[in-house]
Amino acid sequence: MSVLIAIPARYASTRYPGKPLVGLRGASGTSMSLIERSWRAAQSVGGVDRVVVATDDDRIKQASEAFGAEVVMTSPTCANGTERCAEAHQALGGGYEIVVNLQGDAPLTPSWFVEDLVAGLRAAPDAEVATPVLRCDGATLNGFLNDRKAGRVGGTTSVFDGAGRALYFSKEVIPFTSASYADAEETPVFHHVGVYAYRPEPLAAYTGWAVGPLEVLEGLEQLRFMENGRAVLCVEVEARGRQFWELNNPEDVPKLEQMMRDMGID
Repeated sequence: MSVLIAIPARYASTRYPGKPLVGLRGASGTSMSLIERSWRAAQSVGGVDRVVVATDDDRIKQASEAFGAEVVMTSPTCANGTERCAEAHQALGGGYEIVVNLQGDAPLTPSWFVEDLVAGLRAAPDAEVATPVLRCDGATLNGFLNDRKAGRVGGTTSVFDGAGRALYFSKEVIPFTSASYADAEETPVFHHVGVYAYRPEPLAAYTGWAVGPLEVLEGLEQLRFMENGRAVLCVEVEARGRQFWELNNPEDVPKLEQMMRDMGID
């Protein structure tokens, strides 16, 4: 199966304008833009035929081409990364059997998250979209809860059935638990990792569907598949000692930089 990774990147982020070009300092103090770190993460994934940056902004295009990325220009009307990936796949002539959306705000995404995701979609012929989930430890869960108490949108959580089919995704912490957890303790909450693997037919159909009320309320693009009766597979992945976080707000920059220092990532 041929695999395309598209990295959607837009400049005009509501919460963090210019986010793809924000510099992140690694363990040695070297600064690279968020989009370059995301591209390097994509390049480390095995079994991929092509990696492109999908954007509508000339500043991101120029910065990406400067570090060697292939860029596909997409429309400024794309409402989210899934729409941008669909347009990029079409612009490339289609033909890929799996399209991976490696969102440009998750530079610490380990290669095996994507490899396991693609393998999970291949092994589930009834699934049309797959996305990784990571079981939270107490430290991560408490971080989510603290973000919500402070009025910040942190990570997204997911609940799914026994076969891995998604039941819901939310920016609130679900499921509710009244228990307290030590930092290293496993919890019943799963962090949704913002990566998707699509089969081409549902990806192409996505742009023709109306935006549903749940997608509007949560601001989560994957809910459009669910609101249109399409099966989304949650693939559990293992951290293997790696810390993981997404850059959602300016306050996340020092958190990501500290994680890179802790893990020795330059």
